[in-house]
Amino acid sequence: MNVTISAKKMNLGESFADYADKKLSNKLNRFFGEGTEAKITISAIRDIITLELTVKHDNLIFRAEQTAAEKTDALDACIDRIVRQIRKNKTKVEKRLHSSAFNEAYGDEIEEQTEFRVVRKKQFVLRPMTVEEAILQMNMLGHTFFMFKNGGTGETNVVYKRDDGNYSLLEPVKD
Repeated sequence: MNVTISAKKMNLGESFADYADKKLSNKLNRFFGEGTEAKITISAIRDIITLELTVKHDNLIFRAEQTAAEKTDALDACIDRIVRQIRKNKTKVEKRLHSSAFNEAYGDEIEEQTEFRVVRKKQFVLRPMTVEEAILQMNMLGHTFFMFKNGGTGETNVVYKRDDGNYSLLEPVKD
């Protein structure tokens, strides 16, 4: 597993890099093979550490974010969340991951989700607009996300409101 660690507004010691590498290897190597990339981004605001862990393997992306007082606690919580995501969607992802990883006994604390039920289908016309107009429209509708046609690029984009109160823009990229 290739681990990349980046820190914003703080310095990380070599001990944390070793800890993160060891922890990720112990917990996630049983699911992922070679070519897996793990990216850890850490930022600090006052005494609060925010850690974001993204694991990419064969077009599968697992992401977790945690805020804690200690960076090791945040990393442990993120790893546990990713393991829960994998276990919850076991039948969907085990064809792409090491199938032997699921043969171990894990307990029954997380119920496997075997089917997804679509309860509503909605169709609408995508109107060209700027990102700012899309955010305004999303807020006026009281939604947490909004899909729109970007007037500048002509591509379909999505804006969403993050837990921290800021906004993010999702843009498609050609493979």
